[in-house]
Amino acid sequence: METLKGKRVLITGASGSIGSSAAHLIANSGAIVYITGRNEERLQATATKCQLPSNRVFVSDITNENSVKEIASTILQDGGPIDILINAAGIGIIKPIEALSTEDFQKSIAINLMAPFYLIQSFLPGMKENKKGLIINIPGILGKTPMAGATAYSASKYGLNGMMKSLREELKRTDIRITQLFLGGADTHFWDTIDLRVQRDKMIVAEEAGRAIWFLCQQPLSGVVSEMVLQPFNHQAI
Repeated sequence: METLKGKRVLITGASGSIGSSAAHLIANSGAIVYITGRNEERLQATATKCQLPSNRVFVSDITNENSVKEIASTILQDGGPIDILINAAGIGIIKPIEALSTEDFQKSIAINLMAPFYLIQSFLPGMKENKKGLIINIPGILGKTPMAGATAYSASKYGLNGMMKSLREELKRTDIRITQLFLGGADTHFWDTIDLRVQRDKMIVAEEAGRAIWFLCQQPLSGVVSEMVLQPFNHQAI
């Protein structure tokens, strides 16, 4: 396994429970961690837990291309290109098609698809300069398996999956690796506003999802985990 000591890592969505858990494990492994998130209070809690200085913490809207470029510029000036980009940011809007608004659909695409596009465009040049790097996305299991009510969510996550598969073809003659984590139901804030009958106590706990990301950051240089599927042991829908 590759060591994380000294690796420069950006984690988006670090104000969420999965991103926060991953950040804590990666920081404790000796990496130089930068985090972003929309919720200032929860992001600061993550920064405190990871003992991160304020210049590595960005309260930001990564659906704004200029905001992403500013973050990239700041990180580059702070110490050079990053080694690992982890996109743990996302939104879940689960509604029947007739209840889905245009705003719902656009928001899903903006956060789950456009934001990763902006991030990759901003940070990939540095990886190419270093001739190595790792990009980890979390399309979720609905990025490859459909579910009723997930029209907007699956559209954004299928799009992310397709985008990364195409990018992998562009990068196959480089040492820049891409990993997709297809995560099943996880007990996070994702479910707080979703009107579905589910058994959250049977879902993957956020800490274990974070541990999966931490593990993927250490994959050996001689190979790549192109996909990982992590699902609850028992079915969580009622």
